[in-house]
Amino acid sequence: MSATEEAQPSSTNSDPNGQTLKFAVAISLLRSKLLQNRSNPSESDALRWKRKAKERKQEILRLREDLKEAEDATQCDLFPQSASCKCYFFDNLGKLSSTRLGDGSDRRFNDVLRRRFLRQVRFKERRRKAGGSLQRRHSSDLNIEVDTEQLRASVDFLVELCDTVCPVGEANLTKWGHQAVEFILASLTNLLSTERNMELIEGIVSSLIMHLVRRMCSPLKVDESLHTDSDAQFYVQHLIRKLGSEAYIGQRAILSVSERISVLAESLLFLDPFDDSFSNTHECMFKLIQLIEFLISDYLLMWSRDEGFDKMLFEEWVASILHVRKALELLENRNGLYVLYMDRVTGELAKQVGQSSSLQMLKPEILDNLFH
Repeated sequence: MSATEEAQPSSTNSDPNGQTLKFAVAISLLRSKLLQNRSNPSESDALRWKRKAKERKQEILRLREDLKEAEDATQCDLFPQSASCKCYFFDNLGKLSSTRLGDGSDRRFNDVLRRRFLRQVRFKERRRKAGGSLQRRHSSDLNIEVDTEQLRASVDFLVELCDTVCPVGEANLTKWGHQAVEFILASLTNLLSTERNMELIEGIVSSLIMHLVRRMCSPLKVDESLHTDSDAQFYVQHLIRKLGSEAYIGQRAILSVSERISVLAESLLFLDPFDDSFSNTHECMFKLIQLIEFLISDYLLMWSRDEGFDKMLFEEWVASILHVRKALELLENRNGLYVLYMDRVTGELAKQVGQSSSLQMLKPEILDNLFH
């Protein structure tokens, strides 16, 4: 076959106008453009996620700094260990307040004081939890148990503070007493709202009142000599006064104190005025009467507006106060001030009852004795 014959088929198969090449180039350009369009969103998404990751990292760093500051705050106190509670909790100590006492706390220092108080009672909670069950419970049951343990630990802690020998005990009382009262009131409010384990709650509260009233009237012995520590006794009185902002505690405190006054009044009838214990009993009487006056003047109207106000208990302690008034009349020859003080208390009580229609639902004979 000649060379011209071999070249003829190749010339017929070739594209003289380069259409195939142009078509291939167009396809390549189109494919490149499609790939570029697909890659742009991916790049933008990557940048966006990279920016978010950077923001998250900065946020984590800030949280770590905040956590470190919080941990440092729990390890070192903002106040010296010897400093007392920097608030108005112990204002009006032993005085009638011109305005009704509220919660009496200065919120500016609560966070620090609460952390310090928790460290003081944490060992009690850990000791109790170590012997407890680890079984899972319903969330509400768990909350009740936590509040109950917090109430018990706070009560035990406050009782120990009040039983500590002065002057160290007095310093600790002014330093930690405020937060103990705050925790007791908070836990008790939560527990009362559930209306469960009421017998257990009443037992804890009654025990607290009994210990505080007994401590308020009992001098301590230091080095075998009698130590009156009257300032510490007034601090204890003030603690009961603050706890009394909760009607559940306040009404039971008035009933317990009035019954204690009746017992002391009977003992004074047979007690030798020259006996060493006479002066202490005499001082105790005035502190108890004063405490009832504080609780009535500060909180009675506030209690009466509470839906859960126990009117049967109210009627019981009103009758008890009227009984105390009659019992003190027997001591009028020895000390007429007792009767004068109780007249002031019953007068304040009658005034408060007259201002609230809900408080006037007493038995007719009690009302007659109160207003006459």
